[in-house]
Amino acid sequence: MPAPAPSPLAVVDARPLARQDEVLTDAALTFLAELHHRFTPRRDDALARRRERRAEIARAGTLDFLPETAHIRADPDWRVAPAPPALEDRRVEITGPTDRRMTVNALNSGARVWLADFEDASAPTWENVVQGQLNLIDAFERRIDFTSPEGKTYALRPAEELATVVTRPRGWHLDERHLRVDGRPVPGALVDFGLYVFHNARRLLDLGKGPYFYLPKLESHHEARLWNDVFLFAQEYLGIPRGTIRATVLIETITAAYEMEEILYELREHASGLNAGRWDYLFSIIKTFRDGGSRFVLPDRNAVTMTAPFMRAYTELLVRTCHRRGAHAIGGMAAFIPSRRDPEVNEVAFRKVKADKDREARDGFDGSWVAHPDLVPVARESFDAVLGERPHQKDRSREDVHVTAEQLIDIASLDARPTYEGLRNAVGVGVRYIEAWLGGRGAVAIFHLMEDAATAEISRSQIWQWIDAGVVFDNGEKATPELVRRVAAEELAAIRAESGEEAFAAGRWQQAHDLLLTVALDEDYADFLTLPAYELLD
Repeated sequence: MPAPAPSPLAVVDARPLARQDEVLTDAALTFLAELHHRFTPRRDDALARRRERRAEIARAGTLDFLPETAHIRADPDWRVAPAPPALEDRRVEITGPTDRRMTVNALNSGARVWLADFEDASAPTWENVVQGQLNLIDAFERRIDFTSPEGKTYALRPAEELATVVTRPRGWHLDERHLRVDGRPVPGALVDFGLYVFHNARRLLDLGKGPYFYLPKLESHHEARLWNDVFLFAQEYLGIPRGTIRATVLIETITAAYEMEEILYELREHASGLNAGRWDYLFSIIKTFRDGGSRFVLPDRNAVTMTAPFMRAYTELLVRTCHRRGAHAIGGMAAFIPSRRDPEVNEVAFRKVKADKDREARDGFDGSWVAHPDLVPVARESFDAVLGERPHQKDRSREDVHVTAEQLIDIASLDARPTYEGLRNAVGVGVRYIEAWLGGRGAVAIFHLMEDAATAEISRSQIWQWIDAGVVFDNGEKATPELVRRVAAEELAAIRAESGEEAFAAGRWQQAHDLLLTVALDEDYADFLTLPAYELLD
């Protein structure tokens, strides 16, 4: 009997939502099915390759630049494609999910770029996935506004004042269970990318811009090649010029840090730059070297600043690599959330943010991220002072930078150790974030900081690592599962007391507590917290 013909379109397996037919058209679902048939098998191979490489690193206990791609790094002549006008000046970028309020506020923020996030700052409920696409379409059609519960109305400013949208799809590891082809879920990355580019490529070209993307959690140049082939197919399918799609890659895994040039090379027709993250990068170090013993034990996450020697090696190498190849180097996140109640907290935080952005601008970065509109002027001032009227500083080659393979993983040089307070913070932030995520919110203000899924990943990973390494904290207590359970129980009781019985019962606090303990205490380390969490998501 002949095999059944492949499904011609993706099938929706979810309750209907208002206006979903504007996004989930037959033509769009056909495009998703084409992406799935062509690229999901290669995605599967890429995930298998990740596992194999992790096993190799565990055996070797180290990482190095790839000998087989030395010719790419040695060739002085290749460059990425010139940036389109809308991405020439990226001195301040604001990040956030694609809910309606954030869409209006981010576009109006005064930032040059808005990272419209379907990944770490968005809990992938079906409503968030579909409504986020609708909000972007409405924004490009200028039919979006928002009225707050207090009655304040927000509307879009004139087009020339709006931020350029750069959309971040989910990572390769996440599936979208509500869209299936031949009974299999479509990778979330292909869903987010496919729906956005299908509906908006022509709209954006008419606006003098284009479909621009941030690519998260890549672990190798092979995964960059996969994305490049997705771009080539999509452009041909949609009849738009080759090179219209542009991508900025987040260098947020330790293996990708050793392949920055190769990643740009694979995407050179479509590459716009690289970004230096922090929490996901540290999470990746723990995950990759979790068999490496005390040599790779990190102190409290807030003690690992971007000036730590191994982090400075990473950022300096990123700037040098980008400018050598004609790409933008984009700095890390300023996650502080201003407080209307505590001006002293604001004064200290703004001073720290300014120092951080001043350092990035001096080091050669062409722009940086903020999480709140009030931080846009702070970051802009730092970059204006260095850039002036220039759109970037890619002419600064940073040939003075020479980073070795060992420097990128020289964790032992850190002059800090894990503390008991760091454990309490990891548990407290982890529980609070996971509870919000299970409730459909991916960007959450916790202790004056805007946190996303990367925060939960580094928090639970540090707990796991400290237990595995038998760390003894500054108060003399040893990291054990029993200690973590005690701290988690105390934290849950504190949350109950501060929120009140009614609000506590209405939340998903116990479920969040239990999930954090599962991924922090299980002997078998879960590659991503969001995989088991997704099974609990409505």
